[in-house]
Amino acid sequence: MNWSRDLPTPARALAIAAHPDDIEFNASATLAKWAASGCEVSHLVLTDGSKGTWDPGEDIAALVATREVEQRAAAAAIGATGQVVMFGEVDGELVAGLDQRERLARRIRELRPDVVLGHDPWQRYRLHPDHRNAGWLTIDAVVAARDPFFFPEQGVPHHRPHALLLFEADEPDHVEDVTGFEEAKVAALLEHRSQYVTTMEIDPTDTGEQREAFRKKILGRMRVAGEPVDAAFGEAFKAIRPL
Repeated sequence: MNWSRDLPTPARALAIAAHPDDIEFNASATLAKWAASGCEVSHLVLTDGSKGTWDPGEDIAALVATREVEQRAAAAAIGATGQVVMFGEVDGELVAGLDQRERLARRIRELRPDVVLGHDPWQRYRLHPDHRNAGWLTIDAVVAARDPFFFPEQGVPHHRPHALLLFEADEPDHVEDVTGFEEAKVAALLEHRSQYVTTMEIDPTDTGEQREAFRKKILGRMRVAGEPVDAAFGEAFKAIRPL
């Protein structure tokens, strides 16, 4: 496979994901690298994260509020200076419908990113419906945003990004060398404290050992992702360009 490496730093980037913490797991080191070079990085999270708990007695309204606070803290941890937008669709019930496409296309037209990042909807055997639908919705909204006769009633000029980077891809073909930004990714992930138990295997009483094990796991994944382009640390994507 011919791998591409390192897009030019965009002036504006928009990462779109199903849940709070999805961006951090899949693209936060890339976003940190671009932000450090002056890119305006924005985050758009499609659901409210309300199913991000294994506790049947959880206060769901409080969890939703907490997850938004955590997402904003994670964006700050990588130096993002753009918007953090929470769409508020119910976790687990996201659909790639026309109404959702219109809302997302409007945001793309308003934010005018040069690069959009999102879930790869073609990943095989994906279990979570939100990840599938977030991927389809992102692709559909990019197409709608770029062409003037989709949703002309918005009154917002159409916008065509230069590239779409899909994370969680079965067949990635592009790596961003994120060497020097690997710890920013870890720091951003650790802002999602409500997810320590459910996704990070960190007990609330941890004195540091489990957080260090999680850190090493994340660094190990980035080392593997960087191998195709001889980068010490990388994040891998399926790159679609031009759009």
